[in-house]
Amino acid sequence: MAKNIGRRGFLKNSLAVGGAALAFRSMEERVLSAESAAGKASAPSASTVAPLEIPKGKIKNLEISRVICGGNLIGGWAHSRDLIYVSPLIKAYHTDEKVLETFRLAEKRGINTALTNPVSNRVINTYRKEGGKMQWISDCAAGDLKDAIKNSIDTGADAVYVQGGKCDKMVKDGQMKALESVMSFMKDQLVPCGLGAHSLDTVRECVKAGFEPDFWVKTLHKDDYWSATPQDSRRAFDEISGSKKEHNLHHDNMWCTNAQETIAYMATLKKPWIAFKTLAAGAIHPRNAFQWCFENGADFLCVGMFDFQIVENSEIAAKALAAVTKKGRARPWIA
Repeated sequence: MAKNIGRRGFLKNSLAVGGAALAFRSMEERVLSAESAAGKASAPSASTVAPLEIPKGKIKNLEISRVICGGNLIGGWAHSRDLIYVSPLIKAYHTDEKVLETFRLAEKRGINTALTNPVSNRVINTYRKEGGKMQWISDCAAGDLKDAIKNSIDTGADAVYVQGGKCDKMVKDGQMKALESVMSFMKDQLVPCGLGAHSLDTVRECVKAGFEPDFWVKTLHKDDYWSATPQDSRRAFDEISGSKKEHNLHHDNMWCTNAQETIAYMATLKKPWIAFKTLAAGAIHPRNAFQWCFENGADFLCVGMFDFQIVENSEIAAKALAAVTKKGRARPWIA
């Protein structure tokens, strides 16, 4: 016969079971629970949030906030591992008005620059026509590189660079002469120009070739998140080699396979460094990324953000920069 359980015993057992269930909840469930408990709105309006100042640096004559608004989410590109619905979802979310409000929030919170693909030039210029001051760095990843560079500048880009995937592929394929020609063409346009890379080998080869960009755009993130490619399975140029079917090989899940090597090598370069993929496409919380990236040499962080993330992320960034200013860093600020 079952033992009769009193009210106190029932509550004790229920709480124990509830605690065990909580321990097994996913990270996303815990985040959603915390957000709900805090009563956070889905996304504030720029008119309702307090202004914030983010420290700035300079690339040539361009004064840029040390946090830059990344364009992947706005443009509809999501590094979502094997989830096939995420890119269409974020593209549907980012209506023109949602993008405009994202820029308004970013500017109110001290972020004065966006780094995007040329396909976003229309909405950026709409924002500027309504009085916005957001600067634009174009990755020029739209067809022929020279055409994309010229078109980006003609439609308002304040700086241009060869997008990391394109630069990686040209280096991997030995197209250094073609890249040199693109580099020369960019310099003739009289706006700041840069080179991007996911692979550290790309940066090394460009330096060896004598290229002198005004700035570098290089990935940097920790590798201690769950979906990171196991150390012994990482390969050169994984980031542009496509997704593999084997579980432990690259599958759109890692963009800086050798963070410590990257930190050490970038410390030897005397040009501004915009670090991107700093959150490993959403796998790392800004609290665990921003200060670490700044401490390890990045002059700017390019961060893709939804509108509802901007207030918290800008607050974290401001505190991170204050902490780094107090603590210091091995690589001096280059910008």
